[in-house]
Amino acid sequence: MKVKIGEAVLELVEGDITQQDTEAIVNAANEQLIPGGGVDGAIHRAGGPSIAEEARKYGRCPTGSAVITGAGNLKAKYVIHAVGPRYRDGKHGEPELLASAYRSALNICLEKGIDSVAFPSLSTGAYGYPLPEAARIALKTIISFLKEHGRPRLVRMVLFGKEAYQAYEEALKELAAREGLS
Repeated sequence: MKVKIGEAVLELVEGDITQQDTEAIVNAANEQLIPGGGVDGAIHRAGGPSIAEEARKYGRCPTGSAVITGAGNLKAKYVIHAVGPRYRDGKHGEPELLASAYRSALNICLEKGIDSVAFPSLSTGAYGYPLPEAARIALKTIISFLKEHGRPRLVRMVLFGKEAYQAYEEALKELAAREGLS
């Protein structure tokens, strides 16, 4: 599914983020920037040790923030490491921190002139964020950013599995109708 926001495109695909041909891919990182499981582990395995070596120079990355490294052996040029929140009950700043993680990654794209980026669904794996809520926050944040900045030209949500894709598709249909996007 795709929607246009000005000159930019927001697209949903089901697939493997490590196989994306966008300029940058976003990693669902932890604050220590140490290779973990899930998306993080897959990116580090596919990209090789240079990603972790470069990330180590940052020391850590607070929840809601993002940092950038090279992409090692991946098709992408860059990996943007965004740290989403661990979900407790949604009443401990989780929505704001999740939106901030997406915005931080998108701001890095602007700063570096990156025109295409692929995101996973941040915080919905091991961090336990409920998919429908996370999808609304992610998409609302991305749409708002694209309306304001017009860049990156392509933001692709790469979703792992049918359940994730369906949650994002439902949220995008709802937001697109509300925002008048096609």
